[in-house]
Amino acid sequence: MIGLELLQKLFSEGKVSRREFISQAAALGATAALSQSFLASHVFAASSQPQRGGRLRIGISGGSTTDTIDPAASTDMMNQIIINGQLGNCLVEVDHENNTVPELAESWDSSPDAKTWNFKLRKGVEFHNGKTMDADDVIYSLNHHRGEDTKSAAKVIVDSIAEIKKEDKYSISFILKSANADFPYLLSDYHLIISPKTSDFTDGVFSGGYILKKYEPGVRCLTVRNPNYFKSDRAFFDEVETLGINDVNARTNALKTGQIDMMNRCELKTVHLLKRTKGIQVLRQNGFKHYTFAMQCNQAPYNNNDVRLALKYGVDREQMLKTVLRGYGSVGNDHPISSANRYHASELPQRQFDPDKAKFHLKKAGLEGEMFKFHTSEAAFSGAIDAAVMYKESAGRIGLNIDVVREPNDGYWSNVWMKKPWCAVFWGGRPTEDMMFSTAYAADAAWNDTSWKHDRFNELLIGARAELDQTKRRAMYVEMQSIVRDEGGVVVPMFAADLAATSDKVAHGPLAANWELDGLRAPERWWFKS
Repeated sequence: MIGLELLQKLFSEGKVSRREFISQAAALGATAALSQSFLASHVFAASSQPQRGGRLRIGISGGSTTDTIDPAASTDMMNQIIINGQLGNCLVEVDHENNTVPELAESWDSSPDAKTWNFKLRKGVEFHNGKTMDADDVIYSLNHHRGEDTKSAAKVIVDSIAEIKKEDKYSISFILKSANADFPYLLSDYHLIISPKTSDFTDGVFSGGYILKKYEPGVRCLTVRNPNYFKSDRAFFDEVETLGINDVNARTNALKTGQIDMMNRCELKTVHLLKRTKGIQVLRQNGFKHYTFAMQCNQAPYNNNDVRLALKYGVDREQMLKTVLRGYGSVGNDHPISSANRYHASELPQRQFDPDKAKFHLKKAGLEGEMFKFHTSEAAFSGAIDAAVMYKESAGRIGLNIDVVREPNDGYWSNVWMKKPWCAVFWGGRPTEDMMFSTAYAADAAWNDTSWKHDRFNELLIGARAELDQTKRRAMYVEMQSIVRDEGGVVVPMFAADLAATSDKVAHGPLAANWELDGLRAPERWWFKS
């Protein structure tokens, strides 16, 4: 077991969460008062020393020439770190303890049945075009994701809203179709950025800490500090330059040679060497991120659950975790709910690599000798090709034939994901079970990337969202995880820790783990040391 001094150091570096610190400190015999005293002093020290100035240069994966600045169409990291970390704000923000805190909203409360939510808006917030934000802007922005004709990936998230009412210039009410105790979390979704009513959502005019100066989709973005930003304790850099660098080796070399100040998704094979490099620090976040191998359940042969089960039993998760993630994560159990989630089904038996069961289900499907084409690219996630090759080898030893199809990085999310019958997918996860299931597993979800429909699951999804009894709610979410595990169209081999690296000149406070790079807020929350 590590010592208290090392534990404090790891927390200070953002390598363990506040919750993990308290738990491990207690195991080491530290009193609650001592732990809280350290946490308080750490947070104060970190937040009281930010320095203004400089240009932050970010080397980021997940950029494509098909990208757009419209939040409704944001699908990967480059646009997310630009839109959410620089240009815009939501009504609600998630902090480093996975709690909802006010952002463009000032406060909120709900009716006793959690079907009506009343939000007070922050006054004096100025958009980049000089307009002051009010209720009309908020309603206009949220309606961009509602309605039958919207193409927004967040449609299923806001579909629970029956009506948005303007109470006065700075107050709105949400009347929901059914109770939702997690509703404030929904409004923190990275698509739900607030724009002025005059915007068409593609001009980059929002309310964030930085103003858009130049945008080349998938290539480069330059923003400058917003002098009228409503958060006086954020947006410390003079400028932020975001560079699309999908190749992890190129990102790493750019950081080592001082061409960039920070990068996401470190190469796991060489991260131990990066840790030893002078002037570079590696940051780890443990959250909701997971990798999936998504099968289109409306296409043969993946419309046969025995095929899906054969492929689930044919993956050696422990080997993949050890080899691909180098231990930076945990094995998955073929559902998307992380152990960090409130209702994680820890009681479900962990699925193991099982040659006999894989052969049984393949034979039952009548597809012995069938070749399954698996589409992948490093754009899916760092190590995706290695994972696919490893999968092919372990499955091949039991007569399960997988053909690894390597796809181009550029355009992967528009040309492969949700287009090819079986492909590798990166998911950042969501802070609540309802958000994750509603985003990717609900029958009508825009990002239902397995085209999976299950009556019982969808019945539970609606019921769990409305259930206020926590014991009953947990039982429903456990059943949903079990259904996805045994009948869903997704292999979930691994949950991955987020590994980013920065120059040691970059400083930050406690890290949020709801998304990588401090909840996508690194440009807003971080600063250069003096």
